Amino acid sequence: VQLQASGGGLVQAGGPLRLSCAASGRTFSYYVMGWFRQAPGKEREFVAAISWSGGATIYADSVKGRFTISRDNAKNTVYLQMNSLKPEDTAVYYCAAPYSRTADLPATPADYHYWGQGTQVTVSS
Repeated sequence: VQLQASGGGLVQAGGPLRLSCAASGRTFSYYVMGWFRQAPGKEREFVAAISWSGGATIYADSVKGRFTISRDNAKNTVYLQMNSLKPEDTAVYYCAAPYSRTADLPATPADYHYWGQGTQVTVSS
């Protein structure tokens, strides 16, 4: 499974940014997808996850109401729409997929097996 994240960049506080993650190598539509982020000197933290159908989502409290995760199974792509960005959102953002199908929406890095290469998001104040 290959995951390719893109869409990062430099944005002013309060602005929007949309990340994309293109998947290949297996039937994308069967699997949960997640986004995580890691700031310098900090552990990787959960951001959001979405069920295989897109019908269920969960978010970290820190991004709830500002970020939206979605997916297009026809395009094998998951998105993270980020609005009202804050300087504390600055991090490398990773998309991830678990090893097997699950009915749950896992929120810890250990529950995910496949990782994209990360895309840098920098929010200036």
